[in-house]
Amino acid sequence: MSRIALVDDDRNILTSVSMTLEAEGFEVETYNDGQTALDAFNKKLPDMAVLDIKMPRMDGMDLLQRLRQKTTMPVIFLTSKDDEIDEVLGLRMGADDYVKKPFSQRLLVERIRALLRRQEVIAGDGPTEAETAQVMVRGELVMDPLRHSVSWKGMDVSLTVTEFLLLQALAQRPGFVKSRDQLMDVAYDDQVYVDDRTIDSHIKRLRKKMRSVDDEFSAIETLYGIGYRYNEE
Repeated sequence: MSRIALVDDDRNILTSVSMTLEAEGFEVETYNDGQTALDAFNKKLPDMAVLDIKMPRMDGMDLLQRLRQKTTMPVIFLTSKDDEIDEVLGLRMGADDYVKKPFSQRLLVERIRALLRRQEVIAGDGPTEAETAQVMVRGELVMDPLRHSVSWKGMDVSLTVTEFLLLQALAQRPGFVKSRDQLMDVAYDDQVYVDDRTIDSHIKRLRKKMRSVDDEFSAIETLYGIGYRYNEE
């Protein structure tokens, strides 16, 4: 049973969404401010967090920033109806997805399930000899899906589930272009719609992380109006 943390200062949302998630078979923890949630996460992390952005004591952006210092667990942001700035900033800070308020609880459940499935794809209990062959080496890049580990020039890079899947899709075929639609198919289930801005934000975040260990990293190339490709260095 997956443990989902729901963090929102709206008690009606906490009550209704937690009831829906529990009915779907999830274990749910609820918190009405970011600081209380962080205190609990420092003791034991959930499998996933759903965060409102505007909250007292500590808002969702600050909470996400603290979380990304120690974990790559999936995070979904709840954003206000018309605030695109919140959506883009949240993705660039490391959120995996966002859902706009007011939202369909069925949509939120589908987004949660999609993220958990994606996490399972790249999770493993330890490689067998056959599984070791799945480690991908592209020049200075080494990716191990079973350990969810990435290194560049021997230095570890911590990626979220979404960032890992996007980098893996690009690096599998160096020199070949991946359109945004193809990358969406890799990172999201068919029933989950995201727009181009979401993929672009994840790629920017991915580049930033790679450049944090090598400021000359340039393996991910943007082809404007077409998509992205990985150039093996």
